[in-house]
Amino acid sequence: MKKIADELMQAGIEKVWTDEPLANHTTWRIGGPADLLIQPKDKASLQKALQIIHRHEIPWSVIGRGSNLLVRDRGIRGAVLKVAEGLSHCEFRGEEVCVGAGYSMIRLAVETGKMGLTGMEFAGGIPGTVGGAVYMNAGAHGSDLSRILIDAEILFDNGESKVLSNEELSFSYRTSLLQKQKGIVLEARFQLRKGDRKEIAATLAANKERRRNTQPLQMPCAGSVFRNPPNDHAGRLIEAAGLKGYRVGGAQVSEKHSNFIVNCGGATAADVLTLIDHVRSTILEKNGIDLHPEVLVVGEG
Repeated sequence: MKKIADELMQAGIEKVWTDEPLANHTTWRIGGPADLLIQPKDKASLQKALQIIHRHEIPWSVIGRGSNLLVRDRGIRGAVLKVAEGLSHCEFRGEEVCVGAGYSMIRLAVETGKMGLTGMEFAGGIPGTVGGAVYMNAGAHGSDLSRILIDAEILFDNGESKVLSNEELSFSYRTSLLQKQKGIVLEARFQLRKGDRKEIAATLAANKERRRNTQPLQMPCAGSVFRNPPNDHAGRLIEAAGLKGYRVGGAQVSEKHSNFIVNCGGATAADVLTLIDHVRSTILEKNGIDLHPEVLVVGEG
């Protein structure tokens, strides 16, 4: 990998690491090493990096800010492309906003509010990037990204870049086309509408206060672990089953919100996966409901 890293740097891609612990790049603070971690500075360097990766025929994957992500303890083989700091442009065009995949969703919610544009308030507590939000059709407070997205530019595995419409992205609950067809979100375009700045700010503040009071934001975590089953909430089921505070190694079902698993210190991916399996089997036995994880699990066990 050292040879490929040198080639990437010679091509003008300056931020390249070998055997980089991904625990340094995930909000859970968990994860083994990536053989090669690449942080492109813009769209051109991302495309160049993908060309070099293809030339050497090594597998690749992509991460943003590392939220909603569990990297297994042996890490990820091949190359990992991190787009959190690159692709971070934001351009307002009337009631539309065009945003790079690496832009923070929380920052976007705040900035659109300052512009007097409503529709993005639900995203004020989503800790990931725009790219990850498109991939997962992220949502909160009764809304989700599919309700405001016009289209998104996607760089596919074959090197082709294509703009896909909302309909072509096949959104459903926490799901998009990109979970079936490999590609990297480059940018997304959203349709908002004019609103009252004070009302938007009040909604964002109220949502922030609710999160502060109900979620374990002071501890390493990855957001909600399980998707909500139809007509119910995963957190309610887990708490009712007596699993709040249940612990495996350094991983614990949060005592503040039962659909969060927190890293109490030294947690491994194996701890988290064992805890996830225990929660799922308990809820299946007690309620006949199979909870499906919302977090993306990647890498080698």
